Amino acid sequence: MKFVVLVGDGMADYPIPELGGLTPLQAANTPNMDFIAKHGRCGVAKTVPDSMTPGSDVANLSIMGYDPVQYYAGRGPLEAGSMGVTLGKDDIAFRCNLITEKDGLLIDYSAGHISSEEARILIEEVDKALGTGCKFHPGVSYRHLLVMKQGEGAACTPPHDVVGQPVEDVLPRGKDSDILIDLIRASKPILESHEVNIKRRKNGKNTANLIWPWGQGKAPSMPLFKDLYSVTGSIISAVDLLKGIGKYAGLNVIEVPGATGYLDTNFSGKAAYAVESLHERDFVFVHVEAPDEAGHMGDIEAKIRAIEDFDEKVVGGVLDELGAFGEYRIMVLPDHPTPIPVRTHTREPVPFAIYSSVERADYVDRFDEFATKEGIFGQVDGHRVMGLLMK
Repeated sequence: MKFVVLVGDGMADYPIPELGGLTPLQAANTPNMDFIAKHGRCGVAKTVPDSMTPGSDVANLSIMGYDPVQYYAGRGPLEAGSMGVTLGKDDIAFRCNLITEKDGLLIDYSAGHISSEEARILIEEVDKALGTGCKFHPGVSYRHLLVMKQGEGAACTPPHDVVGQPVEDVLPRGKDSDILIDLIRASKPILESHEVNIKRRKNGKNTANLIWPWGQGKAPSMPLFKDLYSVTGSIISAVDLLKGIGKYAGLNVIEVPGATGYLDTNFSGKAAYAVESLHERDFVFVHVEAPDEAGHMGDIEAKIRAIEDFDEKVVGGVLDELGAFGEYRIMVLPDHPTPIPVRTHTREPVPFAIYSSVERADYVDRFDEFATKEGIFGQVDGHRVMGLLMK
């Protein structure tokens, strides 16, 4: 038996007046997800507990079968795991964005989705100037890592939640926040005057003129996926935190050329590599960030396009090849909603559907936020959906 999980990050949404009251998922053409819903079994999953922030880290840890209340230790350490950064017992790892500040406002959480090469140069410059008692590690695009011994108790705000707000109003608060604020403020003159940003400014691009640490924590302790479900597997994602979850879970992390974590990602390549991985292992988890990015942008057309690309090139690409493996089960779902009207993550339950090559279907006929509520599974806690797939 082969097992496949396909996650369209942030696909779920709210009804939108511009779409005649439909959600982007309802408005999109999704024949492959609809096939899985119609011929499979459905429900909705609460991937983010009420007590926790609705981040992709919490939600995907939940989908992977780990109760986030028990195992979640912060986003930073997950990204450290992905980057091969070993954390000491007392190390605190922060996700560290490169952001754009203008006229005192936080106007872009991603610095115009800065390229990884430009960002690496900037982060290395920041580390050279400010890396006494801490260490900055370059990552992918705007997503980087800060490791230090202090700051675990500070209240830090994810930058994508406060776009358009005054920077001074959303700086870290509480214990050790002064250390983080000093680093944020000290980064501005270093970044603002760097030739990378001078060139970006000249070309009309948003500059990466401020660092923004958040999502901190210590290294988690969690059981291996194979010990929970008795299968070996792989994970495919362009996002460091997903790779980090995979590494802590003992999954094989597959790098796909052209996987960017953005709207231009290599959708078809992810499907092809996922199918290839099933020749060696029995489980694969594929994560696609594009719908989430469109949700944060508040771009309806881009979100529909990302959902349709996910359906055609990832879901369809995998479905077309699974029959060659004999018996299989495949699950499709978002990790959390990223609704266009609010442009950030929310914690409402998300639709999920599981198709089995050997089991009967329920009575749902399409995949969306409302249809799957009528499925046989009803509403379940997110960390239990992996058990439903694995039986």
